[in-house]
Amino acid sequence: MSNFIFATRWLQVPLYLGLILAQCVYVFHFWVELTDLIGAAMGNEAALQHILDAVSTVGAARPTKLNEATIMLVVLGLIDVVMISNLLIMVIVGGYETFVSRMNLSDHPDQPEWLSHVNASVLKVKLAMAIIGISSIHLLKTFINAANYDSKTLMAQTGIHIAFLFSALAIAFCDRIMTDTQNMSRNQQH
Repeated sequence: MSNFIFATRWLQVPLYLGLILAQCVYVFHFWVELTDLIGAAMGNEAALQHILDAVSTVGAARPTKLNEATIMLVVLGLIDVVMISNLLIMVIVGGYETFVSRMNLSDHPDQPEWLSHVNASVLKVKLAMAIIGISSIHLLKTFINAANYDSKTLMAQTGIHIAFLFSALAIAFCDRIMTDTQNMSRNQQH
């Protein structure tokens, strides 16, 4: 029975494969947006319209040309895609390594530094930091485009971001307490 229960960890593999497919969608989205940005900068009208549609806020005045604010919003969107992709990699690789099976990458020259000491606590803190980064990008995009949002939306997004910050601090603090407790227990045993 114990071996059967332990073997059920392999049921997570399709979930990680699904996240890999989701990352493929993000890669495709990134290239579409980047291609449209370059096309719009080169004067392609269809690419410009797609970019302007992407940065337009519902109910707000739609931009009519590619300007610095529009470029910045598109670039922040690209950065957002990269950060979400990084989050996916952390979940896929870290989750697989922590909960399914060791990857045995210790001799691989491209092994991420964090993977050598990954565990559930480290993964939670790293995920919280990644979520704060993604939230920061979204908040920055909102502030750049603040004229198109009401104050209630601006306050709500700021409040959500602050909640993410406090959550990450709480997770890190709890991890610190657990680490200190484990270290004290080890020191008392020796």
